[in-house]
Amino acid sequence: MLDQTLPLLTKGYAWLPDLSRREGPGPVRTRLLGKPVVALRGPAAVPFFYDENHVRRRTALPEPVLSTLFGKGAVHTLDGDEHRTRKALFMSVLKDPAGVAALAERVADEWERSSKEWIGRSQVTLFDEVSVLITRAVCAWAGVPLTEHPDDEARRTAHDLVTMVDGFATAGPRHWQARRARQRQEQRLAHLIEDIRSADLTPSDRGGAAPSVVEAVAAHREADGQFLDPRTAAVELLNVLRPTVAVTWFTVFGAHALHRHPALRERLATEGEDYARAFAHEVRRFYPFAPFVAGLAPADLDWHGEPIAEGTMVLLDLYGQNHDPQLWEAPYTFDPERFTGREPGRDELVPQGGGEAGEGHRCPGEDVTLAVLTALLPRLARLDHHVPEQDLRIPLNRMPTRPRSGFVITDVR
Repeated sequence: MLDQTLPLLTKGYAWLPDLSRREGPGPVRTRLLGKPVVALRGPAAVPFFYDENHVRRRTALPEPVLSTLFGKGAVHTLDGDEHRTRKALFMSVLKDPAGVAALAERVADEWERSSKEWIGRSQVTLFDEVSVLITRAVCAWAGVPLTEHPDDEARRTAHDLVTMVDGFATAGPRHWQARRARQRQEQRLAHLIEDIRSADLTPSDRGGAAPSVVEAVAAHREADGQFLDPRTAAVELLNVLRPTVAVTWFTVFGAHALHRHPALRERLATEGEDYARAFAHEVRRFYPFAPFVAGLAPADLDWHGEPIAEGTMVLLDLYGQNHDPQLWEAPYTFDPERFTGREPGRDELVPQGGGEAGEGHRCPGEDVTLAVLTALLPRLARLDHHVPEQDLRIPLNRMPTRPRSGFVITDVR
């Protein structure tokens, strides 16, 4: 088996689906970074992949991904009790319905503020502006101050958070920019954690209010009863901020879908939360975000009669599953009707992973993603604007991808 690292980097999202089509039914066997690889797909593969007896995360993620996207020592690198203890922190702040609703409300307020500022501007690059407004909202919600010059600091912070996501899957300048962005934000937030710990606020000091996200991270104790060191605490705080700002990608994909399918605009603008949620699910299914997730086999395994040797890298094909014709009728057609009147099955729609968020490695921020999209997409549909001629192609060989132009709008009214 030839090593497929270079084809992965050059073909992007199409790499694994192309291999699957060439090899036919069953797992795909290849090599990445010199290691043997088995790639799985489908609802039956999801619980297999998320069973820690089958796939472990520790040492599975390559150093370039940790130094850009997730951070060294992040929850994504843990297994077993260590993972469950750390994951409980994220569950407490990202799965609380009241907290999620409060964040979505802040994002909606920032949209109203920002969209008024767009009036009269010659043009607005939606990707850039949405990243800033979500950054302002999530920092305020999480208790991360944007101090001396809030608008400038919001733009700098948004740029760094976007850069971390944008540069993890490339070996070029984007990657080194992502490393520097992470270093800046980890250093800044580690100092914030130290300041909060030295203040030692009590509930009465906060006026009886519940602790903020940053206070919860600062107060978190591991299974051994120890605090996270400040840098690791900063890593995990970024693992709240960064994925929330990454909803920018889905928001701009939503704008792309509305431009390509203008007949859907009125329904999205007027029909309420149920249709907005169905539209958000279809955006997450149709458009490319994470290509796959990976782990290592801790022992010799068997997948439906197919042997998987210990140490093999196991991939779960997210993009392929979200476009699998055996799961989705006309998978390359954008159709929110797939989700009207129903929620997708746990292991059916997997843009942010599968399995259970509490016990496994599924992204705990999925509720936040849906709440933010459900707040923003109808407002986008109601925004009176013009989409000038521009390059709106979404290249599948770029990971993560987005419309080349960033989605420029003009004549906002």
